[in-house]
Amino acid sequence: MTEAPMDAADTDRDDDADRKVVEQERAELKQFIKGLSADDIKSGNWFTKLCAQAMSSYTEKVDWQYFQERYKGVPADGIVDQRIKMASRYAALEGGLSAGAYTAAVAATIGSLGGASPATVPAAVTTMMVDVAYTTRLQLRLAYDISVLYRVPLDLDDPDDMWKLIRVAFTIKSGEVARQGVIKSVPVMMRPVIKRFYSKAVLSAAKGLPVVGKYLLQRNVIKIGIPVVGVPLAVVLNRYTTLLAGRHAQAVFRNEARVIELAEGMSKRSRHPRLMLWVAWFVIRADQEIADDEALLMRHLVRLVRERHQVVDRELADVVDIDPAEVWEHIDAEPGDLSDILDAAERAATVDGDVSAREKAVLSELRDRCHRVGQQHSPPSAKAEV
Repeated sequence: MTEAPMDAADTDRDDDADRKVVEQERAELKQFIKGLSADDIKSGNWFTKLCAQAMSSYTEKVDWQYFQERYKGVPADGIVDQRIKMASRYAALEGGLSAGAYTAAVAATIGSLGGASPATVPAAVTTMMVDVAYTTRLQLRLAYDISVLYRVPLDLDDPDDMWKLIRVAFTIKSGEVARQGVIKSVPVMMRPVIKRFYSKAVLSAAKGLPVVGKYLLQRNVIKIGIPVVGVPLAVVLNRYTTLLAGRHAQAVFRNEARVIELAEGMSKRSRHPRLMLWVAWFVIRADQEIADDEALLMRHLVRLVRERHQVVDRELADVVDIDPAEVWEHIDAEPGDLSDILDAAERAATVDGDVSAREKAVLSELRDRCHRVGQQHSPPSAKAEV
C-alpha cells in the first residue's frame, strides 16, 4: 500500500479524494522513474531501487499496533478484506490515469531502449513505468500489511524473508494464482486476459531482484500487447491483478498464522517438550514426504520450544532418517501421563489436511505405547482401580 492511504481507515471516501491520493503517489513515482536510466529499466535494476524506496520507511511505521489504532476491535480477517479492496480500488484509478501511455509505439520503445542516461528514457515509457512501479509498490506493501495483520513475522533485512514477501506479493510461482479457485472472482470475460497475464515470463527460482524486475516489466507489457488497449482494460487489469495478489497473500499468510497458532498451542500444552519434537517429526516423516505446512510447523515448534522451554535438541537436529526404535526408547524413558504427546502427534498429522494411512499407523502404535507407559508408571491404587 502507498504511504498516503495507510493513514486512513475509512475505505468509503469518494472517488475525488481517492484520485487525489493516487495522483500524488504517481507524481512521487514519476520523479523516481526519471532518475532511472534506460539500462535500469531493461536490466530490471529498477525493481531493486524501488524495493529500497518502497519498504525502508514503511516497515518502521507499520506494525500490528498501527492497524489496531486505526481499526479498533476489527478482527484481522476484516481488516485484510478492507485493505485488499482499498488497494484494488487505488490500482484501478491508477490504471485509468496511465492508460493513455499504452500504444504499440511504447512496446517497440521498450524493446529498443539503449544507453544509460535518464535523458534517453522517452516520456511515454516513463508513464508506463509509473504504472508498473505504482502497482508493484502497492502490491508489495499490501502483502506486507497482510503479513503484519496475521502476525507472521518478516524481517526484511533477512534475504530469505524479503524473497518470501516478493514471491507472495507477485505470485511468483508457476502462475499459481491463475490456476487457483480465486480466479473465479474475476468476471468471465476477463479470465482469459488474467490467465495470459500470469502465464507470461514464469519465474520460480531466481532470487535476484533485477531478475524479478525484468519479470514484472515483461508481465505488465501484456497491457500493450493486446490490440485496442484502452482505459477500460487498464483499469480492470490493474484492479483484478491487485485483487488476486491480495487474496493470494491472504491465503498464504493466513495459513501460516494458522500453523503458528497450532505450534504455539502444542508448545504451551506440552509437559515433555523434547519428546514432543521427536514425536512430531516422526509423525511428519511417516509417509516419507514433507508437505510445506509440515515443514513450517516443525520450524515454529523448534523455535517455540527453544523460547518457551529453553530446550535445544541437537541430537534431533542431526537426524537424517528417524529410527522408530529410537522414538519408542524416548517414550519408554518418560514416566507418567503422555496424553500431551498423543495430542501433539494428532495435531501434527492433520496440519497438512487429511491423515495418510502411514500416519494413522504411527498414531495407532503411539497410542498403544503411551497407554502402556502410563499404566506402568501409575500408582498401585490407580492400577487397582483400573
